[in-house]
Amino acid sequence: MTDPENVPPIAHKIAVLILQHPQEQDRDLGTARLTASRLANVVFKVGLSWPSLTKALGREADPRRWATLYLGSAKASELAPGQEVVALDAKGKPLADQRAALSGIQGIILLDGTWSQAKTLWWRNAWLLKCRRVILGPSRPSHYGKVRREPRRDALSTIEAAGMLLARLEGKPAIETALVASFDEFLANYKEAPKPA
Repeated sequence: MTDPENVPPIAHKIAVLILQHPQEQDRDLGTARLTASRLANVVFKVGLSWPSLTKALGREADPRRWATLYLGSAKASELAPGQEVVALDAKGKPLADQRAALSGIQGIILLDGTWSQAKTLWWRNAWLLKCRRVILGPSRPSHYGKVRREPRRDALSTIEAAGMLLARLEGKPAIETALVASFDEFLANYKEAPKPA
């Protein structure tokens, strides 16, 4: 087992903001804290609402240069071959110029919680509407497998979603590989740990 304290954080250019619903923070299989511990350029907050992106981050930021992982997934018909990240307009439709929509993103926002909790975070933080919206169309199911049932086949853990987004936006597959390896080790440790009677 790798000691997380001795693993250097993964370097990446695009900043990450993880907003976690308070009811999600005590879940045994939650990956938000693990994600935050593995990334170098990350802010992790627990709560329900913040007045602005700047307040949530603790520094000045232009929401138009940030993207929120939106509560939805891409249909196969909306994806070009090999495309796993799709930028949407305000009505939830894929934008015509994906390259332009996905370029210049300075940060990504991940809403951590169940689908219902993530929707609560979305609606309680109106400033998220100023950010770009992206969705994922993963080519494989979550590594959670049978350990934690996901509501949809295309649902990913927070650490998997962060890895996929950063790797695709920065063009660095090693980011996703490293985060998924940490997740796999986390799952192996969970499976080996004694369970309460």
